[in-house]
Amino acid sequence: MKHLLFLLFPVLVFAQRGQTGDATFAHRFPDDVKQKNSNSTLIVSNETDHDIIALVRGQYDEYLRHVYIRTKEEHTFVDMPITRFYVQFKAKDFYFEDFERTVINFGEKHTFQFFYDPKQNINYKKITEEQFFRH
Repeated sequence: MKHLLFLLFPVLVFAQRGQTGDATFAHRFPDDVKQKNSNSTLIVSNETDHDIIALVRGQYDEYLRHVYIRTKEEHTFVDMPITRFYVQFKAKDFYFEDFERTVINFGEKHTFQFFYDPKQNINYKKITEEQFFRH
């Protein structure tokens, strides 16, 4: 019996890490905002050496969607609402907001690559946990 538990331990530890596409903080946010038939998509690519949580906010700072993305992977949000949006990130113990505001129209496909480099603070600003989790 001890040997079986020892063999299962690595599986239990591995299970703690999320999968790309998981809504890790669904209990802390309202329902995702989707617009059926918008034909609009947003691909968020994680180019860092660690997993991230990407959060998409609308033009009035409202919550739209969030997702867990493993290192060197990407996630595609479908049925994106027609709006101006921006992206926030939780990376390790830090929270960031992208300065860029992007308009997404009917049928458009956008790609956003997250690659944080502390030397390039012109792309992102550091935010607090409270700013990240606000509704």
